[in-house]
Parts: sequence; C-alpha cells; structure tokens
Amino acid sequence: MATQPESEQRFPKITEEGLADLRKRIGVKIENTVEPWNHEATRDGIRHYAHGIGDDNPLWCDPEYAAKTKYGKIVALPSFLFSTDRIVSGYCGGLPGVHAMWAGADWTWHKPVFRNDTITTEAHLKDLIEHQTRFAGRAYQQIYHVDFYNQHGEMVAECDSYVFRTDRDEARERGTKYTDVKGKVEQLTDEQMQEWFDLYRNEEVRGATPRYWEDVSEGDELPRMMKAPMTVTGFIGYAQGWGGLYIRTNKLHFQLLDAHPGLGIPNKFGVRDVPERVHWDDDFAREVGTPGAYDYGPERNSWLTHHVTNWMGDDGFLNKHKCQIRRHNPDGDVIFIGGNVIRKYEDDGKKYVEIQQRAETHRGELSALGTAIVELPSKG
Repeated sequence: MATQPESEQRFPKITEEGLADLRKRIGVKIENTVEPWNHEATRDGIRHYAHGIGDDNPLWCDPEYAAKTKYGKIVALPSFLFSTDRIVSGYCGGLPGVHAMWAGADWTWHKPVFRNDTITTEAHLKDLIEHQTRFAGRAYQQIYHVDFYNQHGEMVAECDSYVFRTDRDEARERGTKYTDVKGKVEQLTDEQMQEWFDLYRNEEVRGATPRYWEDVSEGDELPRMMKAPMTVTGFIGYAQGWGGLYIRTNKLHFQLLDAHPGLGIPNKFGVRDVPERVHWDDDFAREVGTPGAYDYGPERNSWLTHHVTNWMGDDGFLNKHKCQIRRHNPDGDVIFIGGNVIRKYEDDGKKYVEIQQRAETHRGELSALGTAIVELPSKG
C-alpha cells in the first residue's frame, strides 16, 4: 500500500504491530465483555427490536395472538439476539482508531427464545484474514464466534460474525467503489414511492396458516420485500431496538471514551464523538470513504431473516442463515429483497428447505446476499 502524504493522514492506520497483537487473541475467550442492550427477552424488548426493522408479525408482538400458537406465548424473532451481545453486532477489539464495518454473519439457531428468557453469551476471536478491496485497498476481516445460552444453560444459537477493518484515509483518498455516487443526492418522485409502497400495503405475514413442506417446490419464489426508502430516522429507529455499539450520553459517553480513547473522533465543534456516527452524520461518513450516512449491517441481516420468517409462518423454524453485506446503502436508497427455494431435503426425520436471497438497490446494485435453511411442518 502506497505511503500517504502526512497531510492526508487524518486517522490511525493499520499497523503490523496491531495485527500481531490481534493474532495473539485468536481462540482466547473474551472476558468482561461490554454490557448488552438486552439481558432478557422481555415483551417490550422483543417488540422494540421487531419494530426497529419494520416487522409487525404478531407472533413477536401480540401476547393474545401468540398464546394461540404452538408456542403458547410470545417468541423472539431470530435476529433479536443481535441485541443481546455487542460483539456479534460489531464491537471489536484491537487496531485502536481503525475503522470497523460489520459485513456478515453465519447464524445457527437451535431453540426458540421465549418471552422473559435470559440470554448469556461466550465469545472469542476466530480468525483474521487479509483482503484486497476496491473500497480501501488492504483490509482485514476480523471474525468472531459467539455462543448464546438461555437461563437453563441450553445453547439457543451460535454465530460467526465479522467486521472489515479499513484505513479511513485510504478509503477516502483512493477507494474506487463509490467514485460515481459519493455525495450525490437522487430525488425520488412521489409516483415512484407510491408504486413501491404497494409492497408494504400487500406484504404477507404467513402467520397461523402452515406452510407445509409437501406444498413447497424447488424454484418457488418468495414474495418480494421492500425496505426503505432509507432515512436517518430509520437508522435511529433500528438503533432504538438494537441498542447500537457506542451510543452513550453525558457521563456514560465520557466513561466510554476515557476507557477507549481511540473511539473519540472530533466533530465540527472539536468534541470527541464515536465512529458510529457514520450512520447519521453525512460529512463524517464521507470522511471514511462511504457515499453518506448509511444503514447498519445487523439491520440488513435482520431484514433478510424477516423476509424468511414472513414466508415460513408460525410453524416454521429458521435453523440457519448466512448473510454477506456487499455495499453501503446510504440515506435515500431503496432495497428490494427477493428469494427462491433452491433445495428440499430431509435430515433425521425433519423436513427442510434451502432458500437463496438477493437484495438489490432500486438502481440494481447488489446490496446483500443471504442463504437460509428452514424447517417446515409436514402433513405426514
């Protein structure tokens, strides 16, 4: 990587010393992890998360409805677990002051999480992989593994999630991924939006009507789902349910930056603020090489799982999901999620389907890819 003139080096760099320190942490259990947003899957916590991604499924949100299902009470949506652990959501160690972008996860769910379950986690750094990217040249994929347990000591889920560590200066000065869109504002017409809003008006939540394995065929399409138009209001709405990584106020903000000085990046007033403000501060987002304030990675992962849970119904169980984030989606973007059943199979007497998903912007740009394994009920 070319050496930059000193005047262009505004942010800390990826260093060999920092990488060596990170490699020493691989496989070591992380102790004293930062407190999660939710310890318990309360009725309000589940609902706030669901509403944060625009999911009004009554199985998550309506106690009277949930009481009539096979569960007998409210169940947490699969992606709710993002709110019970900061590491799976992108909180990462090492390389102080170097940008981190959440970029994907490989989930396995073993059991449902019920209302009032208490969740604890164990985590470790799993791997560190070098990549060459159009966004920022040399980047490092920092992969964590997290296990989730309920109050009975049962593992309810496990996940490999990862962030990409990138040099902000390199992304801003020489990154080519967003050359054509940085700082551009594309006006959307009311006619466009009213047409798109029909997807919201007609969004199907399968709910109490079982989707039987025997009635599904390879090649079946899932209904198209829309998320957007992207607004900073929407990004903050997600953070209200999820908790964010570094969103703190007053004394708690001071305590965070006092303990982790590398997090503090001066804003236009010279006040040290957190790097997470790339999700609501256009100017700072462009400083790190992105087109503008953009959505959260776990938020987009949650949209993909929402797409699947709407389709599978109350009697289905989302067993696995893999998500890969492929670009930033800034304020003003519109996302469409499509999917197809690509495989039907049986394993140990259970009936499964595999679903492939693709999320694109309204301009046809690849936003994210997903693969899901769903257990469906059988007529037999």
